[in-house]
This record gives sequence, C-alpha cells and structure tokens, in this order.
Amino acid sequence: MARLLNKTVIITGGAGGIGGATCRRFAAEGARVGIFDMNLEAAQQVASEIQASGGTAAAFKCDITHRAEVDAAVAAAETQLGPIDVLVNNAGWDVFRPFTKTTPDQWERLIAINLIGALHMHHAVLPGMAARKSGRIVNIASDAARVGSSGEAVYAACKGGLVSFSKTIAREHARHGITVNVVCPGPTDTALFADYKEGAGNPEKLMEAFTRAIPLGRIGQPQDLPGAILFFASDDAAYVTGQVLSVSGGLTMNG
Repeated sequence: MARLLNKTVIITGGAGGIGGATCRRFAAEGARVGIFDMNLEAAQQVASEIQASGGTAAAFKCDITHRAEVDAAVAAAETQLGPIDVLVNNAGWDVFRPFTKTTPDQWERLIAINLIGALHMHHAVLPGMAARKSGRIVNIASDAARVGSSGEAVYAACKGGLVSFSKTIAREHARHGITVNVVCPGPTDTALFADYKEGAGNPEKLMEAFTRAIPLGRIGQPQDLPGAILFFASDDAAYVTGQVLSVSGGLTMNG
C-alpha cells in the first residue's frame, strides 16, 4: 500500500545520502517529491532516477539560508506538484573540530544552515498547512543533540535547538492538524560522516571504535533512515507529535 499516495512532499538536502534515499522511498510510496538542494545537478539526477522508476519528482535549487530562495522554491514546487502536505527538513552541514578551534564565521554558517534554514522552511510552509488544517513535518536532527558529540559543539547546539523548536511548533499547530516530529540519526555513512572521520585524523581507528560501540555492529547506511522518516510523515503517525526518535543502531539508548 502506498502510504503517501498523491501527497506533495518537500525534502531539503534531497540530493545527499539520507536525503536522496528518503526521496526515493517517498516516491515509491506514491508521493510527488520536491527535491530541494543547492546542487541542482545532483537534485536533477535523483529526480531522473525517480521518474525512470515511474515516480513523480522535480528538482529545485534552493539555498535554505536565504529566505527569498526558500519562498521562490516553495512557490515553484506548489505550482508544479501541488500544495505541500509534508516537509522533511534534512539539509545540514558540519565542521569537525574542538569548539576552541572553531571561528565565529564557522558558527554563523553552522547556525544558518542547521537552524535558521529550517526556520525559513517552516515559516514558508506552515501558513498553507494551517489553512488546510493538515500537514506533517519531520525534522532531521542528530543524536549529537541528545547526548553531545566531541568536535561538534555548535552543530549539536543547532540540532538541540531544532528539537526544542519542533516540540514548540508541535504544540502551537496541533489545533491545525499538523504534526511535527524529529528523527535523530546516529553515525551514518554519508559524505558528512566521511568529513567527520577525516577531521578525527585517524579514520580507520574511529570507524573501528564506532563499530565496536554500536550494539548492532555496524555504521548506519542512508537506507536505514527513510523508514523512520516515512512513519512520521504518514497517517500511521496521525496521533504522534512532538516526539524524537533515535536511529543509531542502539548506540544511544538513553531517553
């Protein structure tokens, strides 16, 4: 059964590892997928793969740190695909080094991409969802927000802010039939994680340490995330809002 049949979905960072896997899964579930990414060529590649498989998708260039671009991309997506039913805020970026080795310029970029960008997206789609009395928002945070992560202080702060923001928006918009939930990936084999390993100085040793620490015995793959995201985006989660789900292979089991 197609759980998102005829639903219009926006996924930011949709050309990346987790984003691309989520776009493909949502399209397979019947969604019309708007792929938002700064890399338009990569987004178009994901859209082409979906279309070749019989799905519906369109790529939109969007820098979520610029509100004018967000508004334009959302308007274009609604014109081409229809009113937004589901928003997945997946785009993110990190710099991996101890806090005292980072710079204010880096903080500003981290905050702009990982927090302000998500605020822009919410602000652009929530009025329409509220008017229609329906909507699903799934925010992709990180287990760094839940338990901290060495070398990711500002990133963790942004993702922690996104968790708190999500819970507040869930309360404010419950009366409009809008649910807002959060998925927190643990270590996942993406380009961002590759940068993290390189920043650690000894990628092989770090990989071995993570593999030993994760109860399920492996690093997460992008394909491990879409199922959890899909649950929150679907009517199966119609009575679930303001919740945070860790997808980490058991690495972070505390509440």
